Amino acid sequence: MKVYKFGGASVKDAVGIRNLSNIVSKSEDNLVIVVSAFGKTTNSLQNVLKLWLAGDDAYKIFLEDIYKYHLSVSAELFIDHKVAGKIDISFDRLREYLQSKRKGLYDFEYDQVVSYGEIWSTIIVAEYLKTVFSDVEWIDIRENLITDDRFRDANVLWNESSNRLRQKIDFQKNRIYVTQGFIAGTIPGQTTTLGREGSDYSAAILANILDAECVVVWKDVPGIMNSDPKWLDDAQKLDEISYREAVEMTFSGAKVIHPKTIKPLHNKNIPLYVRSFLDPEETGTVIKSDAILKKILPVFIKKEDQILISILPKDFSFVMGDNLSRIFHSFMVHGIKVNLVEASAVSLDVCVDDERPKVDTLITDLKTEFSAVYNESVEMLSVRHYTSESIARITSGREILLEQRTRSTVRFVVRKT
Repeated sequence: MKVYKFGGASVKDAVGIRNLSNIVSKSEDNLVIVVSAFGKTTNSLQNVLKLWLAGDDAYKIFLEDIYKYHLSVSAELFIDHKVAGKIDISFDRLREYLQSKRKGLYDFEYDQVVSYGEIWSTIIVAEYLKTVFSDVEWIDIRENLITDDRFRDANVLWNESSNRLRQKIDFQKNRIYVTQGFIAGTIPGQTTTLGREGSDYSAAILANILDAECVVVWKDVPGIMNSDPKWLDDAQKLDEISYREAVEMTFSGAKVIHPKTIKPLHNKNIPLYVRSFLDPEETGTVIKSDAILKKILPVFIKKEDQILISILPKDFSFVMGDNLSRIFHSFMVHGIKVNLVEASAVSLDVCVDDERPKVDTLITDLKTEFSAVYNESVEMLSVRHYTSESIARITSGREILLEQRTRSTVRFVVRKT
């Protein structure tokens, strides 16, 4: 069996869903199809959540726009109103939740509200596939992929998830299963999410548990490129890369796949293909253990919306040892992931995503023992397999706040232009 993952861009409208069906029709394999929320629905639901938490009833207007969007897609695909009825029921559940006036911590409420995007998209996709294929089943991944209660960045409970998924997905009954990416659930039944853009990770988890032959991630690019074409217009496709190379790229900020995706695949030596849903006949890029680099190209990665935090012990003691342990414990407690670390004897520079409320709380916490300041509006630029020319290309004219080099990678923290 194979796992297919379709992102939001591939299913943003009825044309995209018909294209998904055409891609599926070319496979005779047993399939688990993981689908993201339509288009920018996740962003729209985040806006609904923000307004609701602020007590602003304008959230209802934005939610209504999302509702109409899904109904319009459904109306283009189906003659009868059965699917629209299912969408109505699901939207009513969310409306009732929001009207209950319960408001918990942000991370918890995020998962309860934003997760609906994947439910709506998969209902529509599964129902459309049922009009083409006779053996399709929709499953609610929240009842089968089980995690802890670390909301917005949940950890998978592998044994429980494996037991449930192996019982639920039975290819003797159906050849095609459609389910959600990004979301999961706790044992008591609360919805969790796996981190933003976590649908790739969902596909990898399912592939690992179900012993898939491969995972195919369908995107709007021809494969994995050596840079973002929106940044550098001469980007070239990488035909194949190793698991390690993929991990290095995603850690540096490459957005093609979710950073957690590789480990479950590497553990069972399952290849990952990145292919274009716009040109599905092309081979794309494969990530696998025995990849051969036919041509070594510099790989350029830009990670935007960063904050550079500088931390110094107030007594000028060494930053290593117990100090270092306390500092990183604070990062863990506040749920802040570190993208770059540079240490000297008495200072520590850390680059993190610009999640301002979390960063402000972290700095307040650290200031009991340390001096902590930060630079906002910075970017992290990385080059894998760098050359002097490739470095000059991305740093010329930029104010460099920090530079870090290894044998294969160079990283710069620069001010945003």
